[in-house]
Amino acid sequence: MELVFLYGPAAAGKLTVARELGGRLNFGVFHNHLIVDALSAVFTFGSPQFVKLREQFWLATFREASASGTDLVFTFAPEPTVASGFAGRVQGVINDAGGRTRFVRLDVSEVEQERRIENPSRSEFAKLNDLATLRRLRAQGGDADAAEPLPVDLAIDTERFAPPESAQLIIDTFSLRPAPPRSRYPNL
Repeated sequence: MELVFLYGPAAAGKLTVARELGGRLNFGVFHNHLIVDALSAVFTFGSPQFVKLREQFWLATFREASASGTDLVFTFAPEPTVASGFAGRVQGVINDAGGRTRFVRLDVSEVEQERRIENPSRSEFAKLNDLATLRRLRAQGGDADAAEPLPVDLAIDTERFAPPESAQLIIDTFSLRPAPPRSRYPNL
């Protein structure tokens, strides 16, 4: 089982690169907002219930994917409400099942991040898409730089490399091979 753990700040291009990579490799795309949006519909973001359940859902999904040999691309936005040691716990789950975790940091400058943050595509999910909020979070230390440092197997400047180029760089760097095609729904 391969887990490509894409992370970076808001508007770094995580979901766009994940979709490109997943499409090329037939990997499942398990992006941050699948769980964040579901839980924030019930609990306030960062509340104890939200934090507890978010990690439980993430880790349970990794366990089941590992057990079934399902390759994944996971997107993650480091921020202070994630419990310390999360990356190590993820890697432990994957390693225990004989899989590999590839940590890929996507970088974007503050100027480009601010240009991208209000892009209409960011409203597909409950993503941060307000420039004033981004600036306020930065000032309060609530951005990715304030979170725990994560392992880096590969760093990609998403201003220099477009999503197709970023995906190919990841494939080439880790010698990733396509998984067998899978259907989202069973054939009935």
